[in-house]
Amino acid sequence: MAAGLAADAFVHWRFAPDMAPGPNAPSGAIGGDVLFRAEAVAAALAGLLVLAWARRWTYALAFLVATSAVGALLLYYYVDFGQLGPIPRMYDPAWSADKTISLVGEGVATLAALVGFFTVRKPGLRDDPHRAADSVLVNGRA
Repeated sequence: MAAGLAADAFVHWRFAPDMAPGPNAPSGAIGGDVLFRAEAVAAALAGLLVLAWARRWTYALAFLVATSAVGALLLYYYVDFGQLGPIPRMYDPAWSADKTISLVGEGVATLAALVGFFTVRKPGLRDDPHRAADSVLVNGRA
């Protein structure tokens, strides 16, 4: 999963300068370069958090970052919304190897984060049978 988020971060950081608003960009709009850099930072941070702390919340964060990237890539490939409030027109119907790398990385990260979210265990419960028994009794299950 971290590798998928790293691929996502790399591609977005690499193409951020190409997404900078042109001279005729409407005022008040967020630049595409800012959005691409924000995605790169979010993907890198989510990947590092999962590597450092494999917890449900880090997997949930990684899932949200990766899923939003997949959704945005596919949405802006197929649909031309124009400008949406402060978000610039991001429609790009051309496909490239970099989009494929990004989509595969984001897709793998999405699935891995989902699996991680549902399979991660609380740390220490397996190692200490007394804590595991206390946890079961506290949760109301015998």
